[in-house]
Amino acid sequence: VQLQASGGGLVQAGGSLRLSCAASGRSFSSLAWFHQAPGKEREFVGGITWSVGITLYADSVKGRFTISRDNTKNTVYLQMNSLKPEDTAVYYCAAGYALYSRSSQYNYWGQGTLVTVSS
Repeated sequence: VQLQASGGGLVQAGGSLRLSCAASGRSFSSLAWFHQAPGKEREFVGGITWSVGITLYADSVKGRFTISRDNTKNTVYLQMNSLKPEDTAVYYCAAGYALYSRSSQYNYWGQGTLVTVSS
């Protein structure tokens, strides 16, 4: 599976960004977003099952971030609203065969896209 993440950038606190992750190649069952801030471990943001669209979110983003998918485009989106400076990180998409919050459970990773939230 090849994953191409895009949509990162610089935004002020309280603003919004939408990230995209385009997938190609082999089939998969779930796609998740993780983020990694400088000096910190990679953390689960949220994920979605590909067929049914069940979503799972980290507590820190519930109510602010929304994950959706477009099966016709093989693309998953991460809509990020009410962004905070602590959301600043490199955001990665990952594909796997079940919806987990642990990064070790994902088999395929995109290259990451940087999100910077200024205060």
